[in-house]
Amino acid sequence: MSYSQNNIFPLVSIVALCYNHARFLPEALDSILAQSYPNLEVLLVDAASTDGSVSILRQYAAQNPTWKTIFLPHNVGNCAGFNQGFRQSSGAFLIDFATDDVLLPDRVAQQVAAFQTHGDTCGVIYSDAELIDEESRHVRYHFGRDGRGHLHPEPASGDVFAAVLRRYFISSPTMLIRRQVLERLGGYDESLAYEDFDFWVRASRDYEFQFLDVVTTKKRLHPQAMSRKGYRPHDPYLASTIRVCQKARALCRTPAERAALVVRLRWEHRQAVRWRNYQGANKLYEMLKTEQAIQPLDWVLHLWSKINYR
Repeated sequence: MSYSQNNIFPLVSIVALCYNHARFLPEALDSILAQSYPNLEVLLVDAASTDGSVSILRQYAAQNPTWKTIFLPHNVGNCAGFNQGFRQSSGAFLIDFATDDVLLPDRVAQQVAAFQTHGDTCGVIYSDAELIDEESRHVRYHFGRDGRGHLHPEPASGDVFAAVLRRYFISSPTMLIRRQVLERLGGYDESLAYEDFDFWVRASRDYEFQFLDVVTTKKRLHPQAMSRKGYRPHDPYLASTIRVCQKARALCRTPAERAALVVRLRWEHRQAVRWRNYQGANKLYEMLKTEQAIQPLDWVLHLWSKINYR
């Protein structure tokens, strides 16, 4: 992609999502102010916080008059909250920024420069992240490195559709997204409990993802993160994952892609049985059956689920 002299610094919109992040807000918002990139649009979206976050957001907005604020009357969830900001934004690229995370100063500049080296088929630039605890102390990096410098999990670039079906490797908070991608998808699917897996699947069907091997973001870990409850009975996470797998099945074009989907289905099925979400496990088994991919252990686990499901 090449920019004209007047478009060297395309507008980047940061949609900053807040729900009860008062403890972390100053560090997060200061990291926006510290960006070296000169052309930013900032939209602060609060989902009816009750911990004093709103007053902090109002204070920063007053000090930065170009920042926009969206104060929602109730917590609509991450997908709908982001869409509210996205639909009021103007940037050629967007960042979905949780306000308990931290942007490193050159984050936007590095990722826009990376976009400039790739063609219009590139829809997402993602990178490495430093994982920090609630006290902002280093825990580890998203990608580990072995003695030969190889990254684990192994990042993928280009056509990553099969890769995102097969395994998790993208740190979502590090993504810079081309606006055209979100417009084509209609934003995030607001019927889902979480956004990243669905976005990866739908976006990677028609757009390339490129990995930038730098740390651009500090992602905060919380002891009670929702993802740790994802397979328990009655939790909406697994139900959303199953719906995304159903979407992915309709998008698969090759035997290799369907094989990647089977890997995902088998993993999700075994996790559902492990955490006693037998209703979800039965749905995943039926999808494996549709793919004619039942293995002996799948069958045994299915029988166990049927015995225990009430």
